[in-house]
Amino acid sequence: MRFPLALALITLAAPLAAHPHIFINTGLKVLIDEQNRLTHVEVTWEYDDLYSLLVTEDLGIDADYNGVLTAEDKARLTGFDMQWIEGYNGDLVAALNGARLDLSGPSAPTATLDDGRVITTHVRAVNGAPVMDGTLSLRPYDGSYYTAYDVERPVTVEGRTGCDILQEMPDMDGALAMTKAELSQIPEDIDLADEGYGDIGARFATDVRITCAAL
Repeated sequence: MRFPLALALITLAAPLAAHPHIFINTGLKVLIDEQNRLTHVEVTWEYDDLYSLLVTEDLGIDADYNGVLTAEDKARLTGFDMQWIEGYNGDLVAALNGARLDLSGPSAPTATLDDGRVITTHVRAVNGAPVMDGTLSLRPYDGSYYTAYDVERPVTVEGRTGCDILQEMPDMDGALAMTKAELSQIPEDIDLADEGYGDIGARFATDVRITCAAL
């Protein structure tokens, strides 16, 4: 199946850029089981208007532009953004008390079209299911900064009460100025990842921090 160029740049390694080309509004749901173990993270991606239009046109869905998906449309749309290559982290970095968590690949994909915007969800298992004791950090971002992530959709915790959810926002102006200045000094034929710029998008990442009261 053929996908828009922009999608290829999400699912494959995208070139580093001083500004993003795709914008995604993100939501997160943390799932904790009865043993207070962190088992899964459900991720919601709401794509920007332009990219949503590219996707629907490329996949040949909602041809009458009425915003109503047929059963065939929904089947074609569901999972379109789940074709991940080996090594792709799903643009999500998770850590518990500073220790990096290992997340599975995506499962249980869904897709809808809401007011012209494509909205998808997927679930990632937290390998090892650690006890939810301390502070969980979730940072949705693209290391290349080809895709920009905001966290304006709901962030929730399922299975526990008494959890505080805070968002530490990046200094966007400062990060952008620093990035532009650095990239302007680098020759075009240099491999930026090899020069240490493969994770430059971390500068622009919102850090969602979840702390639950001790049991």
